[in-house]
Amino acid sequence: MDVARAASTMEGVTVTRPMSAEEYLATGDEERRTELIDGEVVTIEPDWTHQRTAFRIAYALETWIREAPGRGAVSIPLDVRIDDRNVFAPDLLWFAEGRVPSPGSLRPYPIPEIAVEVRSPSTWRYNVGPKKDHYERRGLNELWLVDAAADTILVFRRSTAGAPGFDVALELGSGEELRSPQLPGFSLAVDDLLAG
Repeated sequence: MDVARAASTMEGVTVTRPMSAEEYLATGDEERRTELIDGEVVTIEPDWTHQRTAFRIAYALETWIREAPGRGAVSIPLDVRIDDRNVFAPDLLWFAEGRVPSPGSLRPYPIPEIAVEVRSPSTWRYNVGPKKDHYERRGLNELWLVDAAADTILVFRRSTAGAPGFDVALELGSGEELRSPQLPGFSLAVDDLLAG
């Protein structure tokens, strides 16, 4: 991942100092492969394993959603403004029914109920570090950190809606199932998800 500093450019604008969320969002480039993390523009460089893993999770969630009404919606990356110095684009976002952005909604989007971050060589240190911390402070209900390199999924969630932080932490590996209390009936075998 390339952290933008003095010589980096984004949409023809040289980034020479920390950028605010407002400045970042004003670039108007919704197709970019970057995020704003602690005021710095970070380039996202997903590889084959990252993309395949994200697709498998999206497919499993979409299949579960279509099985019954009222199960919300899943999306591929969208800009979510966390605070004045952070705009994240989780690999996948799940919004509960009633919180799904309406057609034609513009960025930034609301924080989802579940954010999914899949390991790629350029992003993992941010996912397990500052992004996890910011998600928790901002009130995210649940975070899945999928590490295909280690064949594990780290799950952080609040045990209740009012919990002040992530008070449940799970490490799932081979032979286990990815589930969530927010997704009744959803189950994804870790072995199926992380299979080559």
